[in-house]
Amino acid sequence: MLSGHRFKVKLLELEVCCSSLLGSFTDSYKCCLTRTPLFLLSLTVCSQFSKGVYAIIGLYDRKTVNMLTSFCGALHVCFITPSFPIETANQFVIQLRPELQDALVGVIEHYGWTKFVYMYSSDSGLSVLQKVLDTAAERDWLVTSVNVETMTEASFLKVFQDLDKRKEGQIIIDCETERLTGKNAKSYHYILANLGFLDIDLTDLRKGGANITGFQLVNNSDPTVSRVVQQWMEFDNKDTKMPKSALTYDGVKVMSTAFQNLRRQRIDISRRGNAGECLANPPAPWGQGIDIQRALQQVRIDGLTGHIQFNEKGRRTNYTVSIMELAPSGPKKVGYWNEEEKYVNTAVFVRGSNDTYGLQNRTYIVTTILESPYVMLKKNHEQLVGNDKYEGYIVELAAEIAKHVGYQYKLKLVSDGKYGARDPEIKMWNGMVGELVYGKADVAVAPLTITLVREEVIDFSKPFMSLGISIMIKKPTKSKPGVFSFLDPLAYEIWMCIVFAYIGVSVVLFLVSRFSPYEWHAEDYEEGGEPQSPTQEQSNEFGIFNSLWFSLGAFMQQGCDISPRSLSGRIVGGVWWFFTLIIISSYTANLAAFLTVERMVSPIESAEDLAKQTEIAYGTLDAGSTKEFFRRSKIAVFEKMWSYMKAADPSVFVRTTDEGVVRVRKSKGKYAYLLESTMNEYIEQRKPCDTMKVGGNLDSKGYGIATPKGSPLRNPVNLAVLKLNEQGLLDKLKNKWWYDKGECGSGGGDSKDKTSALSLSNVAGVFYILIGGLGLAMLVALVEFCYKSRTESRRMKQSINDAMRCSTLTRMSGNGSSGENGRILTHDFPKTVQTLPCMSHTASMGLGASGM
Repeated sequence: MLSGHRFKVKLLELEVCCSSLLGSFTDSYKCCLTRTPLFLLSLTVCSQFSKGVYAIIGLYDRKTVNMLTSFCGALHVCFITPSFPIETANQFVIQLRPELQDALVGVIEHYGWTKFVYMYSSDSGLSVLQKVLDTAAERDWLVTSVNVETMTEASFLKVFQDLDKRKEGQIIIDCETERLTGKNAKSYHYILANLGFLDIDLTDLRKGGANITGFQLVNNSDPTVSRVVQQWMEFDNKDTKMPKSALTYDGVKVMSTAFQNLRRQRIDISRRGNAGECLANPPAPWGQGIDIQRALQQVRIDGLTGHIQFNEKGRRTNYTVSIMELAPSGPKKVGYWNEEEKYVNTAVFVRGSNDTYGLQNRTYIVTTILESPYVMLKKNHEQLVGNDKYEGYIVELAAEIAKHVGYQYKLKLVSDGKYGARDPEIKMWNGMVGELVYGKADVAVAPLTITLVREEVIDFSKPFMSLGISIMIKKPTKSKPGVFSFLDPLAYEIWMCIVFAYIGVSVVLFLVSRFSPYEWHAEDYEEGGEPQSPTQEQSNEFGIFNSLWFSLGAFMQQGCDISPRSLSGRIVGGVWWFFTLIIISSYTANLAAFLTVERMVSPIESAEDLAKQTEIAYGTLDAGSTKEFFRRSKIAVFEKMWSYMKAADPSVFVRTTDEGVVRVRKSKGKYAYLLESTMNEYIEQRKPCDTMKVGGNLDSKGYGIATPKGSPLRNPVNLAVLKLNEQGLLDKLKNKWWYDKGECGSGGGDSKDKTSALSLSNVAGVFYILIGGLGLAMLVALVEFCYKSRTESRRMKQSINDAMRCSTLTRMSGNGSSGENGRILTHDFPKTVQTLPCMSHTASMGLGASGM
């Protein structure tokens, strides 16, 4: 509250400086209200009413406020005051001073305070404190209130000693700043709860390095303000403190404007009789007072304290308060607050400057987004508070950055769940980019892609992760191996060529054996027999069937009992052996891979495949860099894809990455999602392991840490990212959250081919060939047996049944001797015996014994 002398000086200043404003009044009365008993004060006020005043401008304190407002309410005389705002239903009280509660809460939220101390001593501090406590109850803040009005210096010092022990340095000051002398350590961050930050002497606090934030109502750079201040200085250079002087000035301007409007509307506000006199018996309210009250509330002007407008309760509305901080170079505006936009950060720092004062002691808001594996809620997050609720790659990266830079931070999830894009209609940024642009956050640590349009409004660090746009599809069903999959290592054409080569080699071997004299030789005579005569018949082992058998044995690398004797035959055999060596080695090398690799047939292999078909839909994240890439691309394939995506119905765009992944999994292969390769690789490692990345990356880009344009955090954060990269910590973090915590096995899902154990279906064809070969051998043996039996029956003039029975009994009884190589040698019976009819089994056995 201003003293009586000071208030009188203000009115004299206004009379000098504002004669044009006072000209609309018929007369004006000034009165010095000293600190007198309330009874004498009431008589003084009543004397003013008895003079027929239309309105009163003045100050009050907690002792006089009730009396003054009661008089004005009863007599319908408006009271215009620059004093602290109060809660009252009296519509005749016009309050010029804006309320500070909402702006203070906005600054607290901006700095992310959840535990702080509120020191107050003034009358206005109670109403502001009540608003802070109500907000704290809603948002789980821990607030300690301290009334220092009657506190001694020793007690005040002890309060700070206790704060130092508890390491609580976040303090709201709603008392005289002179009491803070000596409490200026760097660990303190003060918010001064007043509207005249530039009028406070903060020299001592600046020397200590404490962080100081405050509010400024009057714009000292306004030419009108400078002119009025100059006039005041010429009148009395000892009394030019804002904002009370400016509010008083604006109060007179509001009164002048209201009465001018009433005169323009020709409304009669003259006093008649004893209306409006408190000494009348009984007191009678002034009938025209309501017209003046309505005219005052309808005033819309710009004054020294900004835009002046009142609501139906007589309180200021639609006002703007500047947010100030104390830097080494002096006070600096860092933002503003108004009822519509709330807190808006406008801090602009000179590029290249080294202004990092107080960096280590501030709590910065780090905006991020819930996105696995970057930021995830812990399973027990409901039991945790602050940054401890989150886990993930970005959470650990933000902690490392803060540790290297040396600042405190609070993670805050972006309100709209978006990364950041500029709305083409309203020209506003959303997502994390919007929070940086409009001052709702200090840093964005998230998988935020560095792009040109974003770089124009915010600053990025060096990339902490490189990536590109990739294609995610649902993993196709594994192709079932064929029965003859063992033939897959060689192409169908090669197998056909091998068959023809086998037949050709056999025929050539047969021919050269026929023409070469060295392949012909006489029949071996028996031991003790006659030596061969010149006319003895010669034989050749390489008939057509033996040639085929030799070629097949060489191809199967088993060999046979006969070999070529001539040079030409050996040449044929040698080149065939070399041929089979290469073929068998190549087949064996590929066989293991073909039999142990699961193959999946993918309908899409690249962006070109997507662009040239319409059966499989594809889309991107809405409001993100991937969508922006396709929208701006001039490459024909991507232009075609963008045309399809923006015209698709239903929309192929999704609001979140999780929504896109779910859509891929439920689409049965009919939807492909375009997203960053890092996220694609991560999801491929998560259960149910049914997605896969196909093709290469469509572009090359990087994730960076973003800060507001010109922020002093940019250089320290940039250096921290480079240092973490050199230390290998970035790669270590990625391996931890992508692969070490993977759920789909070590093979991951990078490839469509996955090694696995052999199954029966892989080699079933081999068993089929074995069974078929055995069956064929049995069949051939049966045919040979029948044929031989038929021949014998004709020769022996027997029935075929008797011949077959006789032959069977002979072979089953083992009649004969075993010769070399297991061959059966029959005895040399006289030919007359061979013409005899087949004997019984007993007779045969006896004959065999007699013969021997």
